[in-house]
This record gives sequence, C-alpha cells and structure tokens, in this order.
Amino acid sequence: MDIISQLQEQVNTIAAITFNAFGTLQRDAPPVQLSPNYPEPPAATTATDDATPFPEQPKQLSAGLVKAAKQFDALVAALPLSEGGEEAQLKRIAELQVENDLIGQELQKQLEAAEKELKQVQELFGQAADNCLNMKKPE
Repeated sequence: MDIISQLQEQVNTIAAITFNAFGTLQRDAPPVQLSPNYPEPPAATTATDDATPFPEQPKQLSAGLVKAAKQFDALVAALPLSEGGEEAQLKRIAELQVENDLIGQELQKQLEAAEKELKQVQELFGQAADNCLNMKKPE
C-alpha cells in the first residue's frame, strides 16, 4: 500500500476512534447536576461486570487516539520531501497539465475515429440485414 493510502487509512482510523470515544463518553458518563435550580439527576445505571470502569475509559480512549495520531505523524514524516521548492512544483504541475492536455486531445481524436468506425459498421450491418431480408427463394 502506498504512503498516501496509508495516510488515508490512518485518518479513517483516527475518525473512528474519535467517533467511538465521543459515543462511549456520551453513553457512559454519569449524570451531573447543571445548576442548583435543577433537580438532582437520576442515578446512573449499573454497567455490566466485564465493562471497564468509567474513570478508566477516557484514559484508554485517549491513549488509543494518541497512538493513532503518532502513527499518522510517523507516516507524514515518511513522505518524500519536495525537491526544488514551490516554484519547481508549480513548473512540474504546468508540465503535467500540458501533457494531460495533449493526451486528452489524442484521446478525443481516437474517440472520434472510433465513433466514425462504429457508424460505418452499423451502416454495413444495416445493409447486410436488408440484403438478407430481401433475398427470397426462387418460386
């Protein structure tokens, strides 16, 4: 897998960890009284026996997020450095754009030739079909 694909995969991993962390915290956080003017929140429901205690969950979730972020940073550090700076990159982009335009023109010519050939084949097929239909057995 190339480095860009690995970076994309790592961004997806970070997003999934973050999404799961927020969801877990939202689901499992104990209720808190916002103001003395509001009634006392109901007691939290008990978690299953195999669940991680709530005070430990944020630590585990943040550790997973930090690990994924460090892996992302390592992948970014592994990216090749650009050669020649921004000016060289802009020149290379212009060269690639010219090359892309030339190839696009060639493809357009090939498409037009193929469409012309298709039209000829369709005409010949129509003539052959007409000839077959017009042939009658001698009586």
